[in-house]
Amino acid sequence: MSEALTDIVAISGLKRSFTQGGARISVLRGVDLTIAPGEIVALLGPSGSGKSTMLQAVGLLEGGFEGSIRLAGEEVAQLDTDGRTRVRRDMLGFVYQFHHLLPDFSALENVMLPQLVRDVAHEAAQARAEDLLTALGLGHRLTHRPSQLSGGEQQRVAVARALANQPRLVLADEPTGNLDEATADIVLSEFLALVRGEGAAALVATHNERLAAKMDRVVRLQDGRLAA
Repeated sequence: MSEALTDIVAISGLKRSFTQGGARISVLRGVDLTIAPGEIVALLGPSGSGKSTMLQAVGLLEGGFEGSIRLAGEEVAQLDTDGRTRVRRDMLGFVYQFHHLLPDFSALENVMLPQLVRDVAHEAAQARAEDLLTALGLGHRLTHRPSQLSGGEQQRVAVARALANQPRLVLADEPTGNLDEATADIVLSEFLALVRGEGAAALVATHNERLAAKMDRVVRLQDGRLAA
C-alpha cells in the first residue's frame, strides 16, 4: 500500500490494565481504531472512561500496553526509548487541558523551542512560530509571557506549539476543558481550522457532545471498547 493510502493511525486489540488494592482493573479491553490522513476524530467518553489512557498509548508516553499501534504504517508499540522519542518528535503533536507553557519564555519562544530541539534553524523556527501564532490571532502578543496572557490565549499558544513541527497527528486531551464555554468554542474552532489547514489528522478526547459534533467523526469509549 502506498503511503498516501496508509491510515495515519491503525490500532488493533489495544489493552491496558492496572492493579489497585490487589484487584486488577481493565481500562482498555481491546480497542480497534483507524484514522485517515487529515481526519479529525473525537474520542468521546465520561471522565474516568480511559480516554487519557488511550491517548497516552497512541502518543507513546507510557508502556504496559498490549496490542498493535501503527503510525503511518510503522509498528510503534514495541519501539525502544530512542524510537519512541523519534516518533513523538517527528510525527506527533500534543495539546493538554492545561497549557504547560514554559513560564519564563514568551509565546514566540514557547513555539520556537520544539523546532530548535529538532535542529530547525533559528530564523526558520521564528518565522514558523510567528505564522502559527498570527493565524491564531496572537500576532500582537508574541513577546508576552504566559502570565501576561489570558487562559484562552495561553491555550492558543499551546496549540501553535503542538503544530510547530508539522506533525502528522495531533493528540488533544480535553483541549478546551479548562476554558469557559464561549472561549472554548472559539479556541476549538481555531484549533480545528488550523489542524485542517496544516493537513494533519487529530484525535481529540472530550466529554463534551456539542464540541465533539464539530469534528469529522465521533467514536465513544464504553466499557473499555470503542463504539461508533
